[in-house]
Amino acid sequence: MHKKIIKILLVEDDPNDAEFIKDILYRFIEPESIFHVENGADALDFIFKKGNFENFEKINPSLILLDLKTPKINGLEVLQKIKSDENTKSIPVVIVTSSKEEKDLTNSYKYSANSFVVKPIDYEVFERTIEILGEYWLKINQL
Repeated sequence: MHKKIIKILLVEDDPNDAEFIKDILYRFIEPESIFHVENGADALDFIFKKGNFENFEKINPSLILLDLKTPKINGLEVLQKIKSDENTKSIPVVIVTSSKEEKDLTNSYKYSANSFVVKPIDYEVFERTIEILGEYWLKINQL
């Protein structure tokens, strides 16, 4: 089966979680289809093609996987900016976070997140969660 080429922006400050998530998503798409940044400022620069990313392709990612607890600019602020811009508001944003706080869940949906996923602590459960997420967003859902 031929893998789809879909550009995913992964916004994750924990290098271990980022590698783990990417390794699982590589089961569905090619490695060059995932772009990883470690903080909210770089995420916004990538999305809006500013700073170090001003010469990057002017095509929006098909999916953004966004941690809430990111350095420089937090994930909720990133989400707000993406969803308030006419050119980026239709990009699906999936919150992938360790936060179980009700206010984070409520605010994520208030700012139009497409999904909210809590990272499980257990390695095998985390792996299965990302597999399900990848299968849904990269195979079942039409992007």
